[in-house]
Amino acid sequence: MDSKVVQNESLDLKKDIFQKCFKFTIAYELQKIGMYPYFRVIESAQGPEVIMNGRKMIMIGSNNYLGLTNHPKVKEAAINAIKKYGTGCAGSRFLNGTLDIHVELEEKLAWFMRKESALVFSTGFQVNLGVIASLVGKDDVVIIDKMDHASIVDGCRLSFGEVKRYKHNDIEDLERVIKECEEKPKLVVVDGVFSMEGDIVKLPEVYQICKKYGARLMVDDAHGIGVLGETGRGTAEHFGLEKEVDLIMGTYSKSLASIGGFIAGDKDVINYIKHFGRAFIFSASPPPASIAAVSAAIDIIVSEPERRERLWKNTNKMLKGFKELGFDIGVAETPIIPVIVGEDELAFKFVMMLQEEGIFANVAVSPAVPPGKALIRTSYMATHTDEHLDKVLEAFKKVGKALGVI
Repeated sequence: MDSKVVQNESLDLKKDIFQKCFKFTIAYELQKIGMYPYFRVIESAQGPEVIMNGRKMIMIGSNNYLGLTNHPKVKEAAINAIKKYGTGCAGSRFLNGTLDIHVELEEKLAWFMRKESALVFSTGFQVNLGVIASLVGKDDVVIIDKMDHASIVDGCRLSFGEVKRYKHNDIEDLERVIKECEEKPKLVVVDGVFSMEGDIVKLPEVYQICKKYGARLMVDDAHGIGVLGETGRGTAEHFGLEKEVDLIMGTYSKSLASIGGFIAGDKDVINYIKHFGRAFIFSASPPPASIAAVSAAIDIIVSEPERRERLWKNTNKMLKGFKELGFDIGVAETPIIPVIVGEDELAFKFVMMLQEEGIFANVAVSPAVPPGKALIRTSYMATHTDEHLDKVLEAFKKVGKALGVI
């Protein structure tokens, strides 16, 4: 007899919290028919090509924009850090887990982001949880773009403040929302580059609204750092607003070749977050290898601007190529290029057919995207060659025509 049935004999099924788990079968169903596009196992480094099931694939599903995760200097820095400090810190930053390299990286990040101070976290997700929840109290308001990252949404949920949303990148709607809470302390939180749409926040306009109504401004620049700006410092540099943006958040898992995150801003604000951010205080310290890798990655971003130039050459090639083939790429304008295909089932078919063609891409379906707007999320690296990209476009053309998308 099914063990779940035995366990449930003494339970009122309506009161069994596990019932939702037993009813969730769609993943099993997709796995049975070979249409499940998640948790695919990669057997190599995250480069422009990866190995999956012993087969070489062109990777267009990675956020390794500058191709630094496999850079010799980054790997050497991580290895040397392990040799000196071991594999972990065995505690939180607040107590025993602060190493000299944590402090050195915070100083380097503050310099790189042109802010007074910075604070490193163990994951990017935790940055948004810790910063928003610590700053936004019961008498405050946090205002977010409807397409902001899930970590921003969860940070708002953990705060005791009022949460308001405005239509994606819609400045008139932002002003409408911010007017409703004109008399309250306010924090506006936006993505610099939106991770599904691939568009850039209208930062000058957002800043002007914040200035007009006395709101503080935080930019989650996970996908902008290393990509945007004259020297790769991100969205604020791209628009010449580094001094005007109050807080800049970044992650290491994109251009900075590791895992973790940081917040940069005024010294007093960072000091407050350091002492009140629960996601920071009650989390284990980032491991030495991660910290050393990020430090080396920043050095490379500064010393090798040609990487960013190649990234944009590749990005512009793919933006043009998808449009010429007749695909709908929405408002994409960065190395994140979504190919909108429509229904969820069609998106599953599309991404698995791409896999058969030797292309590893990601899929996003509802509720991650609006119903009927399922997409193939592609992203590009400085290390992709023209040959890689030509093969990608050929594969999309073949699959797109086979499925009637183009």
